[in-house]
Amino acid sequence: MKRVVSVSLGSSKRDHAAEIELFGEKFRLERIGTDGDIQKMIALIKEFDGKVDAFGLGGIDLYIQAVDRRYTLRDAQKIAAAARLTPIVDGSGLKNTLERRIIRHLAKEKGIFNERKKVLLVCAMDRFGMAEAMQELNCEVIYGDVLYVLGLPFPVTSLKVLALLARLLVPVIRLLPFRLIYPTGEKQEENKPRFPRYFEEADIIAGDFHFIRCYMPSRLDGKTIITNTVTPDDLFLLKKSGVKLLITTTPELEGRSFGTNVMEAMLVALSGKKEELTPQEYESLLEKLDLKPRLVYF
Repeated sequence: MKRVVSVSLGSSKRDHAAEIELFGEKFRLERIGTDGDIQKMIALIKEFDGKVDAFGLGGIDLYIQAVDRRYTLRDAQKIAAAARLTPIVDGSGLKNTLERRIIRHLAKEKGIFNERKKVLLVCAMDRFGMAEAMQELNCEVIYGDVLYVLGLPFPVTSLKVLALLARLLVPVIRLLPFRLIYPTGEKQEENKPRFPRYFEEADIIAGDFHFIRCYMPSRLDGKTIITNTVTPDDLFLLKKSGVKLLITTTPELEGRSFGTNVMEAMLVALSGKKEELTPQEYESLLEKLDLKPRLVYF
């Protein structure tokens, strides 16, 4: 049995494990949260290095995709360097391939985008494949990177403008402690609404669930949420807030959806390679797996 372990900067309350079979190969998928403790992440990776088939880097991105350029986050680079024998991936390869495919699937097969939709994508640099796919579908998108990462009242409505801002800001942002730009540990359980009008005006709210959970208003009546990595508690929260439809880009496994970092690590382990796959290799595997999004109507 192949073993995939996601070591996450997030809350240990969200830990989970599941066993699945792909192409006759059995996998055990595990998620271990460290409650915001980077040194604990490094220690865990060193402990499991060479003993598991692939690592997922959870709760933190190794890269920021600034539209046409990719930057490495300093904190994430230090963590990833602890893996010397086992390949480690952060999910960015799947975000750029799987999530792009899922948006197109929702448009073609489910009619989700039959009419022009108003979309709040809480962080496009974290979900660039999704951002481009929504642009192709002529959605009216608010890119919330400045609103929800920097906390500044500047909604971005163009990927070209986002690219310009990214080139100016990301070289500095990548050097900051990750806790300053993303909710980690116990902060993932907090809710402090930020710029609620953009949530309220959107038909669809998309992107990283922790950004959504931390900054959403108490009511999201009739909204569609497109995200991943949700637990049963998250489902209860969304139902209570009035959400109409939840779509997760990764499938349900043993009662919850895993993050893209786990699913990407699973594909790397399946391939037998000791490094991140190419976009073409991810596309080939995704074509064979034919993964479908999970739709939950409340």
